[in-house]
Amino acid sequence: MVGKEKFKEINRLLNQKLEEKKVLIAVHRGCGCGNIIENTIPAYRAALQMHADMFECDLISSTDRVVYAFHDGYEMRLLRKRRNIKTYTSKEIDAFKYKNIIEEPAEYGVEKFEDILQSFQSGELFNIDRAWDILPEVISLLEKYPQAIHQAIIKTPVKKKYLDYLEECKMKVMYMPIAYNLEEIKTVLAYENINIVGVEMIAKNSEEELFQDCNIQWVKEQGLFCWANAITLGGSQKYDLFGGLDDDMAIKESPKKAWGKLIDKGINVMQTDWPGIMSDFIEKYI
Repeated sequence: MVGKEKFKEINRLLNQKLEEKKVLIAVHRGCGCGNIIENTIPAYRAALQMHADMFECDLISSTDRVVYAFHDGYEMRLLRKRRNIKTYTSKEIDAFKYKNIIEEPAEYGVEKFEDILQSFQSGELFNIDRAWDILPEVISLLEKYPQAIHQAIIKTPVKKKYLDYLEECKMKVMYMPIAYNLEEIKTVLAYENINIVGVEMIAKNSEEELFQDCNIQWVKEQGLFCWANAITLGGSQKYDLFGGLDDDMAIKESPKKAWGKLIDKGINVMQTDWPGIMSDFIEKYI
């Protein structure tokens, strides 16, 4: 079981999935391709149809505090806008239309987080990224949907202001810190009332602390899952998120060499942009 005993009921869906499948597939921004745009309901549905166990949604808010699914910084690529999306009102954002993979209008726009919550009420797991500066707004929306407490996993960097908020927050949503070392994980574990269920472990190379098998085992002994990013954000080493064991290696060379190595090291959740291929591999490998 992952998570603290006192939060067992909240975490039951996650624990059922882990018990059943052993290794879960999380999909980066959903599956966006063709006319299906990342961080949208169709992208999340596509990921689930490709046998994902969880999808990741990036959240932002408008100037008038309406929460949307969008990874800021990609406004030019996806919307042909030069300003950061967080500088627009909700009325302005609602008028935007996405550009698809061949730069044609996709004929739909940026989606509100509440619409996503309304669309996934059947036990789908999802993790929430990039929302650490709008935690009160996100929690307020989650509270409107009773099933969401069993579905949502929020992640943040390990910073006191985020941890203090989650410690005092009445809704004990599942939580996953983005950690670069054991000290950060120990910092989170010191909070009695944070519902920590796992750790997103960042290791820029194979020499780093969280890449070591003994430390992965230690994290699991604390009753936490270990999440590794197999996603590839670029061609240089600066984009390595877990010792170079990534999607590029799996596709170009061998799934066993990358994803198999992650499983062998004890990783419980792997984030990918290739869920269909990863699912087929895991089924055969495990």
